[in-house]
Amino acid sequence: MLGSIWHYVYTSFLRYWLKWLVRQATGTCELQRICSGCKPGATRTARAEYSLQSSKNKVLRGALENSKDSLEKCVDQIMKEKNIKPQKDPLFKGSLHVCLLQITGYSSLYSSVEDLRKEVFSSDNPEHEAMLLKLWDLLMPTVELESRVTKQWGDIGFQGDDPKTDFRGMGLLGLINLVFFSENYSAEARQVLSHANHPKLGYSYAIVGINLTEMAYSLLKSGALKPHFYNSVQGAPKLRDFHQLYCYLAYEFDRFWVAEEPESIMHFNQYRERFHSLVRARLQEPDVSLALTVASR
Repeated sequence: MLGSIWHYVYTSFLRYWLKWLVRQATGTCELQRICSGCKPGATRTARAEYSLQSSKNKVLRGALENSKDSLEKCVDQIMKEKNIKPQKDPLFKGSLHVCLLQITGYSSLYSSVEDLRKEVFSSDNPEHEAMLLKLWDLLMPTVELESRVTKQWGDIGFQGDDPKTDFRGMGLLGLINLVFFSENYSAEARQVLSHANHPKLGYSYAIVGINLTEMAYSLLKSGALKPHFYNSVQGAPKLRDFHQLYCYLAYEFDRFWVAEEPESIMHFNQYRERFHSLVRARLQEPDVSLALTVASR
């Protein structure tokens, strides 16, 4: 209760006057102090985002809703509102522009990911079917698929004879992530698949992969992935960056699973939550960057 009252008093009254006093003392606004005082990355962009969100100025708050193409004009408007002279602070414009690219890019990335999640896998769509068959070829290059509907799909971790039913939760996003990992990290994906097919420590490769897509999606939706993307991408994150994040989760979960040696796949949810907690803890680190690192081939 007291915490809520203090937060209201600080954000509604004290913060404004503290900012005013510091500006009088330093001759710079809060955004200038953030951009000059923090190195590029999550700390700088997160502080700039909070400053813009908390501002009483409509131009500053509205900056978070701008499209990529209008950001340069938006930065000019902010500099005019705050009376920031390029001659006195030549680095400010570029620094704030990068921050806004990251902030608005994160929102755009979520929209793109959500669109893929909502797209239902359809057997009548040739592109969907080709992607599914490509997944088989990437993971099982020496084994021919007997038919489109077959028990062979179980060899790469699908539940039934037709994988289309397994994509219901994550839509096309789940399939795209599986293919991306298998195509861009073929050796690592096949290594993970071999672990998944272990007689004692095995798990359903494709089903767990779709589950990890849900984890990545939930982290993105909650904003938990902002530190990772703000540190890893010096601009607007793209779909490829999200797929790369999935590859990290798929590879690291396999390492975690093998190291933990669970008694049974029946304990999957328990270990999944433990892994999720580890990832969230990593995301609290200011310099976090969840990149898949593999030995040189």
